[in-house]
This record gives sequence, structure tokens and C-alpha cells, in this order.
Amino acid sequence: MPENSETGGETGSAAPEQSVIHSSHWGAFRARVVEGRVVEAVPFEADPDPADLLRNIPAAVHARNRVARPAIRRGWLEGRSRAEAPRGADEFVEVDWDTALDLVVGEIRRVHAEHGPASIFAGSYGWSSAGRFHHAQTHLHRLLSASGGFTASTGTYSHGATSVLFPRIIGYDANVSDSHTWDEIAERTEIWLMLGGVPAQSMKIDSGGMGAHRGAPGLDRVLRAGVRAISVNPIDGETAQADTLEWLPIRPGTDTALLLGIAHTLQDEGLEDRAFLDAHTVGYERFAAYLRGETDGTPKTAAWASAITGIPAGTIRSLARDLASSRSLVTATWSLQRAEHGEQSHWMTITLAAMLGGIGRRGEGFGIGFGSSDGIGSNRQPFGVPQPARARNPLAGAEIPVARITDALERPGGAYDFNGQRRTYPDIRLIYWVGGNPFHHHQDLVRMERAWQLPETVIVHEPWWTATAKRADIVLPATTSLERDDIGAKSSDVWIMAMKRAIEPVGEALDDREILRRIAQRLDCEEAYTGGFTLRGVYETSRREAAEYGIEMPDFDTFWEQGYARVPPAPQRSHMAQLLAGVPLQTPSGRIEIFSETIDAFGYDDCAGHPMWFPKREDAEAGRYPLHLISHQPATRLHSQMDMGPVSATRKVGGREVCRIHPVDAAARGIGDGDAVRLFNDRGACLASAALTEQVMPGVIALPTGAWFDPDPETGLERHGNPNVLTPDIGTSKLGQGTSAHTARVEVERYAGEPPPVEAFALPPMSRA
Repeated sequence: MPENSETGGETGSAAPEQSVIHSSHWGAFRARVVEGRVVEAVPFEADPDPADLLRNIPAAVHARNRVARPAIRRGWLEGRSRAEAPRGADEFVEVDWDTALDLVVGEIRRVHAEHGPASIFAGSYGWSSAGRFHHAQTHLHRLLSASGGFTASTGTYSHGATSVLFPRIIGYDANVSDSHTWDEIAERTEIWLMLGGVPAQSMKIDSGGMGAHRGAPGLDRVLRAGVRAISVNPIDGETAQADTLEWLPIRPGTDTALLLGIAHTLQDEGLEDRAFLDAHTVGYERFAAYLRGETDGTPKTAAWASAITGIPAGTIRSLARDLASSRSLVTATWSLQRAEHGEQSHWMTITLAAMLGGIGRRGEGFGIGFGSSDGIGSNRQPFGVPQPARARNPLAGAEIPVARITDALERPGGAYDFNGQRRTYPDIRLIYWVGGNPFHHHQDLVRMERAWQLPETVIVHEPWWTATAKRADIVLPATTSLERDDIGAKSSDVWIMAMKRAIEPVGEALDDREILRRIAQRLDCEEAYTGGFTLRGVYETSRREAAEYGIEMPDFDTFWEQGYARVPPAPQRSHMAQLLAGVPLQTPSGRIEIFSETIDAFGYDDCAGHPMWFPKREDAEAGRYPLHLISHQPATRLHSQMDMGPVSATRKVGGREVCRIHPVDAAARGIGDGDAVRLFNDRGACLASAALTEQVMPGVIALPTGAWFDPDPETGLERHGNPNVLTPDIGTSKLGQGTSAHTARVEVERYAGEPPPVEAFALPPMSRA
């Protein structure tokens, strides 16, 4: 039985061949294990739409680039400067666990004594594994809280901008709260305006794992019901059943202008629902004056919006009339907010829905995140999923917005604005990162790599030699979820899955919890760190909470033996339905705030008191860099996870990620289908393989995220196709400080000569102590 599992069950390593139930962010499965190796991930029998991504699992678990033993960067071990031996260009020395853990403890104690605990940054942002019990960030925060405190990150790359905005204007975070169900949309909605579409690849994943995918089958029900669905997107074909949708191509980052043009038509033709606006919103008249151009001299007409978006003015006016005369739903993906001024598109989505008057009625109004994960469109369970309690950081308020890590490293003590506060960046001396890969999800990686050299020490837990691990000083080998017992669950699913250990740990890997327990033991805070949490205990706590809502779950032993628990679908909950019933929202006015006195009082020049259009700074480079870069979620992996797997590998060309470009743009540059190309701007350059398609509108180039960062050590050219060497590292606004990844302009050219080999999955130079 694995150490600390407390399951009372058998491990999956005894018999020559076994089938072991497990789960992942891309779905539940049964691991087929032959002679101690995972050879297949067989989809869970209750899943109606299993993800092809499961085929990545066996190769990833047994990849040759697993971190086998604790390793220390030689330059750090010998006390050499980063100028002499930089992170990412140094060899590693493998050591035993005691040596490695003693070095970690020594660094924590040294930084505490010399700089204070606020100088330890627990980055640890990322999806980690699906297991709730072994959630890496939770355990790191528990350790560092127990040992004195740390600086944390707040928010997410997925929807950080509007997770700040929404509580201000509607009183809750609509990214992760209640929404319309697929059945409601199929039964009630007549016209669905999908800003950002409903990307099929993102409906294959969800944080925490799932027993059964419901997103794509739900969308299929909607389309078969005859709902008129309009995908507003620079890219066609990303939504499942795309041939049954209307594609409305739009220039990237201009959705706010489109919505303003629609809103102007509604107002100009007297089509807005004044009864709803008067009863349930505040500030409409101030916004309407902006629409009419009374505050800035520019009426936001359909013709004005057309010049910005590329959508004909007649189409915009017709769309406004259709929305006003139908039971309409306006939705926006999370991706739209990941751009400069990203708050505006979602604020305007809610404002337009308020003008149409359907908010609070089933299948009408607005929705956020459809297509951004599988669970959107399914109600959330009222009880908590099985997981350890998060710790309270003794350093209250010691946090930075997650997307501002490079700024913090470059400017210790520097001031910045965030959500109405004037804050100061900490002096980060030690980075401790588990369960994530910042050299995947951050922007302007060339700049970040320079800033990454500044801290005195970087500690990383990793199963694989990722770009982040290669740029650490101390690398501790962590197990994958298949090498430990856990529980998979998400609040929008009806399944809670046992994630049973299928194989013995690879090499000398330990699970993150055990690594941190041994560190806590050395720091004399083991009891405070562990908190007495066990798999059995967190499950039974969740079971008791479910019982308070009349939901029956089996006891732990029954759950573990059968491998899952099934609970009833969650009951319908809706803040906006309650608003119609007279229950005020948790906003200063108790209503939807089309104009927010609070935000207006902050005095920000990039986020005013009502939604509005802001030109993008990046567009000033349109002459030199005429192509808009879309760096979207890939269909072949989850972010950068499983990039070494066969599904991801077989869809690359020449070992490189594929970028899609319109034939007109390709012909103008002498680029043919399958050519190696170089994408570049002032921030950096990367190689990719070109695919010509009319599904990408002219002036746009699409390169998915997740190819492991692989810069050439001599030239700096990224060889693998990672778009984040090109994306800007600027905040969405002073309010949200989210990522602006989708505000990027580039140029592309055919690569002359033989492209350099990809070395993203190569091991770093290594020796033994």
C-alpha cells in the first residue's frame, strides 16, 4: 500500500496484467498495466464522448525524459554566478534524497533569516494532476504557511481579468458560477451569439477530472434542436458540428466594438428593453451617452464598428434586430479576456444582454465560458469535492496577480495598481514551484528567461525535464498521478472517481505530499503541515456535506472498492433568476452595474466606469507586423501536458507545431503548405510548420500553445513552435492585471535552409555526485 494513502486497498503493481481505474483532466479511464507498465488508457465505460487525449498517457508516464533522481544545478551547487553558469545552460548533479532535502531546508531557513518569508514565492500555478488530494499547490502552500509564510499569486491565466471585474458589476464570478444548462438552451434559446465560438478542444478537458464528458453532447443537442448559433471568431471549424453554425469572421480583439455597434443599433431603433434596464441595472444613461458619442464625439454606430471589426455594417444592424426579436443568448469564451483591455468584452457582453432584457430567464441573457471547459453548461454541486483544506498564509495579503511574475522579478519594491489598490512587488529571493510549468503559460518568454536568472534559488518538483525544470537549481522528482492513490472530482460532474495507483513510482520519484512532509519534518512543522488529512478523511468530509443537501454518497470503503461514486445532477441555481425574483445582487446597488461608481472612482485610464472601446497598443505595429497571432488551446494536449505523447507528436510536422495561415497571406510571402516558417516580432521568434487553410481569416495566423519551450542556445530562436516567445507581457488593465496573450502582432517568412532539430524533450547534461 502506498505510503500515506490510507485507502486499505491494493496497489496496481502485483499482477502481470491489471486494469486499474483512474482519472485525469481529460476524462476517467482504466489503466491497462502489463508487467508494471501502463500500456493503454481505456476510456471509462460511462463516458459518452471520451477524449482522444487519453492515448497520450502511457508514453508520457514512461517517457525517457522523466526526472529519475533528485538533481542539483552544478553552478548553484558550486556557488558560481548566473552570468557564469546561467539557468537553462548548465549541467545537473544527481544526489540522494537526504542531500537534496537538506539543501531545500537550508535555503528556506536562509531566506527566512536574511530576507523574511515574503521573499519566498510559491508560484505553483498550473493544472498539476487531476487528483484533489494530491493537489500540488495546496500542499506547497500548507508547508510554507506552517513554516512562516510566503508570497502567493492570485487569479488565473484563464480568466483573471474578469474574476476581478465580475464581482464589481454583478456581485459574483460568472466564469465559474452558475450558467445556463445545455438542456435549457436547447429548449428555450432561439438565437445564440457565441463570442469566441464554442471551441471543441476545450470541451474535452476540465480541472479535477470527469467521469463523463457532457460538453460536446450538450452542444449537439442544442444544434439538433434548431437553435440558430453564430460563431464570432477569427477561426472557423473550432466548434464541434461547425458545419451547422454560422461563421461570422471578426478581427481578433475587436469583439467589444462589435457589441457596441449592436448596442447602438438597439438604442437608435428603440429596441432596448427599458423596463428591464430601469428595474435591474444602474448607470445605463451614462453608458448610452457614450454610445451616442456625447462624451467623446464618436457615435458607436454599426458603420464605426464595421471599420474596426471587418464585419459589414448591414450585418451588424441585422444581427441587432434579430437578437432583439428572439429569445437570445450572448456568450463569451474565457479567451476573449486574455487580451489588452480584456475586461471590456465581457462587461459589454453583460451590458448587451441587459439591453436585450432576457437576463434571468432560462436560455436567455448571457453566459461566460461555454467551450472553455467541459463543465460549463452543467450545474455545480452544492457540496465541496473531496480535498484537503487550504492553509491560511500568515502573511495576509502577500500576493501578486498571477500574470505579473516577470514584473515582480524585475522590479522588487516597484509599485503597481490592481483592483483599486496601490501595491508593491515583493523582493523575491527564492522561487518554489510545484505542479506547473511557467515556461509554458507565461508571455514574452525571452524576457521571462532573463528575469528568471535574478532570484537566488529556484526549486521545482517535476515528473519530467520540462523547460522549467531545466531552469531550476534544485529539481525533485515527483510522481505522476498513476503512481499514487487519489480522488478525481469536479463540482459540475455527477461522478467522483477513485484514482488508484497503477504502477510503482518511476525511478526515485515521490509524491509531492511526501516530499513536503519530509521537508516539514526537518523544519519542525510536520503536524501543522499534514493537518491529519487522509484520502478517507477528505472523502468522508465531502460525504457529510453532501448529506446536508440530501445527497447520498457511499461510504469510503464502498467507494474505493467499486472505483467511483455517482451523485444526482446538481439542482438549478441562478443569481440572475433570483434577481428577477427580487433578491439583490452583491453589488453596491444590488443591481447589474452597467456603470460602476466604484470602478470609476479608481481613476484608471485603461478601465473606466462603463464598458468602452480602447484601441490596442500592439496595433501601432501593424505596418511592421501585419498578422494577428491567435495562440489558442491545442486539440492534442492540455496546455503543455502530454506534449511528448503520440497524439501530440503525430500532429506535428518535422517535429514542430503547425501554424495555420490563409492562402492569400501565404502566397504573398512565398509560403507553401508544409513549409518550415519563422514567426517573429520585436520580442522573439519561433519556428513552425505552415498549414494553408481558409478556416483562418486573412490577416490572422493561428499557432496553438503548449509546444515545450526550446530556444536555440546560440541564436535564441525557439525551435519547437511555442507562441509565447511572441506574446506581450502586459496587464489587461490596472483593474484586472490579467494576461494579454491574444494581443500580439507578428510577421512570418519561409525559413531558409535546413531547420535546426527540436531538442525540447532532451535530457539536460547530467552527472552523479
